[in-house]
Amino acid sequence: MRWLQHLALVLLVATATFATIVSGHAFLAADKTTVTELAPGVFFRKTQTEPEFIGCNQGWVIFKDFVLVIDANFPNQADKVQEIIRSQTDKPIRYVFDTHYHGDHADGNVRYVGATPVASERSRLEFETKGIDGFDKSKQSRPDEYGELKYKQPDMYFPHELVFDDGEQRVELLHFGHAHTMGDAVAWLPKHGILFTGDACVNGAFNYTGDSNTESWINVLNAMDELSVKTIAPGHGDVAGKELIATQRRYFVELRASIKKMIDAGKSLEEIKERVELPFYEEWTGINVKERVENLEHVYGELTGG
Repeated sequence: MRWLQHLALVLLVATATFATIVSGHAFLAADKTTVTELAPGVFFRKTQTEPEFIGCNQGWVIFKDFVLVIDANFPNQADKVQEIIRSQTDKPIRYVFDTHYHGDHADGNVRYVGATPVASERSRLEFETKGIDGFDKSKQSRPDEYGELKYKQPDMYFPHELVFDDGEQRVELLHFGHAHTMGDAVAWLPKHGILFTGDACVNGAFNYTGDSNTESWINVLNAMDELSVKTIAPGHGDVAGKELIATQRRYFVELRASIKKMIDAGKSLEEIKERVELPFYEEWTGINVKERVENLEHVYGELTGG
C-alpha cells in the first residue's frame, strides 16, 4: 500500500526518534530535510541548509527498469538517498546526473556503486581540476566522511543535450551556457513540467558566484524561462513555481545595474559595499545584500575587468 511506502520513507529520512507527515506527500525529518513526490515516480529531496549546511537538494526519477538520480550530493548524503530509493524500488540506480562539479553536488558519485555519473561536456575541465582539488581538501577537513574514498569523475559527458525516455518517463539533460559554473546543466521533465535546476536557480540566499559569469547566467535563466515549466526544483531552498526563474534573474539584473551605476559614478569597491541597496533581495531571502560580499566583489570584477 502507498501509505506504507510513505511511512517507510519517513523512517529512513528521519534522524531523530520521530518524524511528522505533512501535506503534499512531504516528509519532515528532525534535521529539516524533506522528501516530496512531485509527480508519479519523481522525487525531490530538500536538504537542510540551516542551522547546519549538510548538502544540496536532490531528485530522482524512477523509470521502468532503472533509476536516474539528479545530483550526487556529499558522500554521506548520497548514502541516505540510496536508502530512501531502496525503500521505494528494487530497480537499479543506473545514472547519476551531476548538474555541476561542486562537491555538495558531485562528491557523492563514488558512493553510487555501479551507476554511471553524467555531466555536461563543458564541465569536464572543472571536474578534472577544481573538482579534484575540492575533493582532496574535503578529505583533509572531513576525514570521518571522506576517509579513503577516491574521487569519481563523470564517466559520460554530453555536449548540449542528453535524453532518457522509456515511454513513461522522459528526462532531458540540457546545457544552456555558463551560469553558476561553466558546465551547469539542468534536468527537464517535459511530461510533468518539472525543472531540476541545480545551482543555476536557487530559492534563497544561496548564490555563489566564484565560478560564474553573471551576464551569461541571465541568458541561461532566459533560456530556462522558454520552457513550459510548472515546478522548479532548485539546487538549494524550497520547491517553487516558474516565477522563481524571474526572481533569480531579477537578482542578477538589479545587482549588476546597481553596481554599474556606482562604478560609473566613480565609486570604489569599498564604497559600493557600504552603499549598495537591493530591497527586493532582502524581501526574497531575508538577507541584506550587503552581506553577500562575495557576490558584490565578483560582479564588480566582471564589470571592471578585474
